Amino acid sequence: MSQRIIVDPITRIEGHLRIEAELDGNTVKDAWSTITLWRGFEVILKGRDPRDAPLFVQRFCGVCTYSHYETSILACEEAFGATPPPNARIVRNLINASQYITDHIMHFYHLHGLDWVDIVSALSADPDKAASLAREYSDNPYNSSGSHYKAVQARLKRFVDSGRLGPFANAYWGNPSYKLSPEANLVITSHYLDALSVSKIGAQMMAIFGGKNPHPQTLVVGGVTSAMDLSADRIGMYLYRFKEIEDFVNRAYLPDLIMAAGAYKDEGLAGQGAGVKNYLCMGGFPLTDDWSRTLLPKGVVKGGDISKPLPFDRMKVAEDVTHAWYEGDENLTPWEGKTEPEYTGFDSNGNVKGDGKYTWCKAPNYENEPFEVGPLARFVVGYAQNDPNIKPLVDDTLKATGLPATVLFSTLGRTAARGLETKLICNHVEGWVNELVANMKAGDTRTWTKCAVPREGKGGGCNEVPRGGLSHWIRIEDGTIANYQAVVPSTWNCAPRNKAGKRGPYEEALVGLKVAKADQPLEIIRTIHSFDPCMACAVHIIRPGKDVRQFKVR
Repeated sequence: MSQRIIVDPITRIEGHLRIEAELDGNTVKDAWSTITLWRGFEVILKGRDPRDAPLFVQRFCGVCTYSHYETSILACEEAFGATPPPNARIVRNLINASQYITDHIMHFYHLHGLDWVDIVSALSADPDKAASLAREYSDNPYNSSGSHYKAVQARLKRFVDSGRLGPFANAYWGNPSYKLSPEANLVITSHYLDALSVSKIGAQMMAIFGGKNPHPQTLVVGGVTSAMDLSADRIGMYLYRFKEIEDFVNRAYLPDLIMAAGAYKDEGLAGQGAGVKNYLCMGGFPLTDDWSRTLLPKGVVKGGDISKPLPFDRMKVAEDVTHAWYEGDENLTPWEGKTEPEYTGFDSNGNVKGDGKYTWCKAPNYENEPFEVGPLARFVVGYAQNDPNIKPLVDDTLKATGLPATVLFSTLGRTAARGLETKLICNHVEGWVNELVANMKAGDTRTWTKCAVPREGKGGGCNEVPRGGLSHWIRIEDGTIANYQAVVPSTWNCAPRNKAGKRGPYEEALVGLKVAKADQPLEIIRTIHSFDPCMACAVHIIRPGKDVRQFKVR
């Protein structure tokens, strides 16, 4: 017998997301992903100086601030015909590295970790056995000892005894889909608390070259403005903090990831949460000033076929609104993008209306197909391309866990890819610092290329950011912005069905998922969280002067 369940809101994300699933017994038969809130940004940009755009669009979100800032700058630089000098490219990479590392640590522990870790189970752990377990996954585990874990237990018990669990409230503790031992739960919970302090280090790293965090302010079209900050002291401050956060990655994050992979390997082997198996990435962290080489790959893999990686062509990106609350059913490129609201709501039972419109999220597509973006997409494409930086990381991890490469196509694989990517970026930070120092010693102190606003022009900035492929598109007429569109990672992943009825990545990842308890849909939440949703980024356009809904507040 089938039943409908609705999870609304999905918590531990940025923004407002609703998941509706149809269960056949305990298996998800169908699913619908709905973004329920609109925000207004891009229309504000029309008629403005193009150089205003980067500062506006980074306010899409309080998490992805630098991501939109840099990508908007890239779109403007193409429209202006400006190429930043090498030092600007390196400084941007260093700021971006702080964004990635901090974001991925926060996701694993504070947003996604409680889907794998049963906090209450940690209360029954043996602290000394927990310390021994930690040493099985690291020669020098982070903040690990029997006495420390005993203190963590006491801290958790105070939460439980008080009846006020704070961030640990309203969870599904004891659910049969939790598989870690009490000792493993205690180790990772301890690092959850450690990561609260560690995350501020990444924010400080961004502020050193970015001016502040969130919403850094030192990027400009043509380069960066932080020329006076490129001193030995400032570079040393950045590097010192980087070594602190890298230490946590190596001694806590990666060992915890391997520990969790061992407990949940059956889910990975079964391919739970695999999704559309189409993967797309646009290239990120340029290693050359013309972006001809990037640390994060550029390419496409279709149908999970890693034997046939394909090139990425940005002109094949479009957005479909057949099942989104916008007028019509057009599939338009971003430069032609339209956003005319047509809210039709839900049926009388509060469910989606069959094959109608059901979300504010558009459906980005590539060659009319839905594609997943994000760390897993980057590692699948990099692995398929035999990328010398990515393939060894994947192979070494598979060897350590005894798992085949097919395990990548799962919720577990998506989570693992994010951790491996953190290691990949950490491996290159010192190289960028050394490159910057070498340039300065050689007398190259340039950080900006002079440029002017064109009367007419258009640009498309394509970039890889923590949550996936991000593109900003600008069209300039009479020296001001005539149209501006952003196609963001969570729009790709949260997409509704397209005109052909093909589900978006969230929806497809849920189909076939087995739920142990329908009233505790932990498996659904775990799969959705593995994408690291950011709804505030995904929906950010509204047409002024037209009512969408009216509310009476008493």
